Amino acid sequence: MRKHSQLFHDISIRVAKLINIVFMMMPFIVAWYACYADKLWVNFFRRGHWLVIALFAILYFVIGRIYDAFKMSYNSIAEMIYSQALTLFEVDVIMYIVAWLLIRRAPAVLPMLAVFAVQLVIAAIWSVISQKWYFLTFPANKTVIVWDMREGISHLIEQYNLTRKYKVVATVSAEECISDISILDDADTVFLVGVHSHDRNIITKYCLLHGVKAFLIPRVGDLIVAGSSRSHMFHFLMLKVERFNPTFEYLIIKRIGDIILSLIALIVLSPVMLITAICIKAEDHGPVIYKQCRLTKDGKEFNILKFRSMRTDAEKDGVARLSTGDNDDRITKVGKFIRKVRIDELPQLFNILAGDLTIVGPRAERPEIAKEYQEELPEFELRLQAKAGLTGYAQVYGKYNTTPYDKLLMDLMYIANASIFEDLRIIFATVKILFMPDSTEGVEVGQVTALGGNNPENAGDEPEKE
Repeated sequence: MRKHSQLFHDISIRVAKLINIVFMMMPFIVAWYACYADKLWVNFFRRGHWLVIALFAILYFVIGRIYDAFKMSYNSIAEMIYSQALTLFEVDVIMYIVAWLLIRRAPAVLPMLAVFAVQLVIAAIWSVISQKWYFLTFPANKTVIVWDMREGISHLIEQYNLTRKYKVVATVSAEECISDISILDDADTVFLVGVHSHDRNIITKYCLLHGVKAFLIPRVGDLIVAGSSRSHMFHFLMLKVERFNPTFEYLIIKRIGDIILSLIALIVLSPVMLITAICIKAEDHGPVIYKQCRLTKDGKEFNILKFRSMRTDAEKDGVARLSTGDNDDRITKVGKFIRKVRIDELPQLFNILAGDLTIVGPRAERPEIAKEYQEELPEFELRLQAKAGLTGYAQVYGKYNTTPYDKLLMDLMYIANASIFEDLRIIFATVKILFMPDSTEGVEVGQVTALGGNNPENAGDEPEKE
């Protein structure tokens, strides 16, 4: 029964996405044939125009997936509209450039602006209708949360407004679940939070046999194994685990990409950087650039460059501490703005050119803070297998105040799956979070670092209950 309902669910979702793509194509098709098709330098046959339209559809689908533009059951309506608007803007700009190349002169801009305006209206209508349709058609999943060495996530389901997606019917410890595993029989979804591997294996096997979806927060060991390579030896299947060792070709392509993209970004953003420098200098006459010692691959230290966003005496007591966000009185007026839109990070483009940083990689932590993290979490040093990056998996999918343990998991996930395609996906995803304020939330007032969440690898005997 579950298989049939899941098949209906999957087909319905794909049809809804297809409707979205088709409706987004229509304004572009009208504008293309009405304003651009007859002005091409080389006249297309019919198939040539179809290829241009197909390119639009492919770009919209691929970039939309990167931005989660079609996740009607997880995202709020506002986030769906924002994600689709960002996708459409990028795709329309690309298609305008394509038209420019085919016409060999700058084509009219107004038709593409009109296309974008109509598409925004369609995005809003589709987002509202599709989400209402989804929750009317598919009831909330009956959900069981199984926890062990860290607290459960019932409060997060409410915080992220996912109660219509997941209806929590039970929250049990791993010990209780193992002793009476039939508690999972009526569940549609199970969340395993901080459950040890032995109990987790029993529960996930049971879920697989009974068609129950299982979500689990991985442990460090899981992600180390995820980066292993498969081999056969002694007529056995073996997984080879070794330190991060990317191919020479990957490193060359990544370095060339770093140089080209950072140079382009410096040229394009130079007016923004100049204005920012003037504003910082005018506010308190202090230095414009702030240098700070950070760690990169294999623990190598370097001075990271940032636009100064705090007072010059921000750490006059000599203690390295993270920002508490908007509550931090050390942040200047200019600093509040440039931190919110990430302008303070732009001088790091010079670090990328110098080879100290890469565009995508684990966050470059301060030695003092990294040392404190490692005292509680020795595995934190595993992040240093790869060169630190301007952006990264943890920066995109975590927050400023995400616990070090969870950031470590995200960085290890990136290291386990590092590729040029993954780098491109993270670069695109970074654009989405630039204007999302929740990704820059600071730590609590009084905290020096982001330590504060449970570390399931080293937790005590008494787990924190909900």
